[in-house]
Amino acid sequence: MTDPKTYHVKSYGCQMNVYDGERMAELMAAQGLTASDDPNAADLVVLNTCHIREKATEKVYSEIGRLRKGAAELGRDKPMIAIAGCVAQAEGEEIIRRAKVDVVVGPQAYHNLPQLVADAAKGQASLDTDMPAIAKFGALPARRKVGPTAFLTVQEGCDKFCTYCVVPYTRGAEVSRSFDALVDEAKALVDAGAREITLLGQNVNAWSDGEQGLEHLIMALDKVAGLERIRYTTSHPNDMTQGLIDAHAHVEKLMPFLHLPVQAGSDRVLKAMNRSHSRDSYLRILDRVRAARPDIALSGDFIVGFPGETDAEFEETLSLVHEVRYAQCFSFKYSPRPGTPAAEMTDDFIPDDVASERLQRLQAALNTHQQAFNEAIVGRSCDVLIERKGRHAGQMIGKSPWLQSVHLETHAQIGDMVTVDIVSAGPNSLGGVAKVKAAA
Repeated sequence: MTDPKTYHVKSYGCQMNVYDGERMAELMAAQGLTASDDPNAADLVVLNTCHIREKATEKVYSEIGRLRKGAAELGRDKPMIAIAGCVAQAEGEEIIRRAKVDVVVGPQAYHNLPQLVADAAKGQASLDTDMPAIAKFGALPARRKVGPTAFLTVQEGCDKFCTYCVVPYTRGAEVSRSFDALVDEAKALVDAGAREITLLGQNVNAWSDGEQGLEHLIMALDKVAGLERIRYTTSHPNDMTQGLIDAHAHVEKLMPFLHLPVQAGSDRVLKAMNRSHSRDSYLRILDRVRAARPDIALSGDFIVGFPGETDAEFEETLSLVHEVRYAQCFSFKYSPRPGTPAAEMTDDFIPDDVASERLQRLQAALNTHQQAFNEAIVGRSCDVLIERKGRHAGQMIGKSPWLQSVHLETHAQIGDMVTVDIVSAGPNSLGGVAKVKAAA
């Protein structure tokens, strides 16, 4: 196998995977490889995988087969295939044995990807699933040109050990990057074109340098010239400190949006999930957040059909949804992840048709509240950061402070901040009219 000249990175799953995928692309570009938009035309394809969703591993094997078939149909040699991310960490040598891929690299070791690719080109085994704390960040190249929004990973791993979740096993223990390194990377992102930065972590609000918490990092970024918006995700209720809540009241650049997963509305189910909060403690956190920032948009995650969940316990989840009135939410049917405690609760598994019916009812309730939140924005003016072109001539799409997509006709360009009157609301987006500036 020859050294690859072109590469394609495909990321699945969470925003942290998107960040990791961007960093792997920067690694390949730093080695002189050229990016390809077409995976079937690339010499090297990196599949940056996620292990959260159902049948994640089998989907990876299917994608490997499609890549090889696509190359054959084009009359090309098989591409070099690198499996990265959480499936790589969980499966390790099994992927090499079963699928004969060239490189397997875990999410804490992808800074070694160039050497692994070089070894694979020489026909050597290329596997690295070591989990050093945060050594990879110091080995990554400088940030290159980015769009108006950018991700910045500040914390990785999880110590919470929810019974349904594989993250502690695939991403390791909670670890925070240094304050100075993060401020430097944020400045580099702004210099490269970012006007909004989203701070990322498996439990992002657990970030700490031993003396300072996430609110102190946010306050430091608030002083970065050229940075206009700050967001963070995903948070854990256990780490939602009063200092961070107060930052929503005092830091103007911190957007009025909070993603705070609850997962269920029943205390018994929460305890079975090994969540460290109760329904009441979660609601009391939200009361404090709303007191600090009354216009905040609340988001969350829900799992229905967790082993042993009764009809009455599911109704408790629905009642929580109606009490909170989320602006956005993610909701899923429970699916067992191998190696997690919940996967062993086989006697209590909920029939799929029951879980599906519950999910439909939950999503209907969530959609009702999302539509209501969007409609409440109609008639207001807000700043919209333009991110991309729309499907129609002259149409642009940007994000409101509350993270809704806003569609409008404007001569503004990508990266511009536009003051917009919101005139319509759908379930997933808003319609706006750009304000006309008065003549000087």
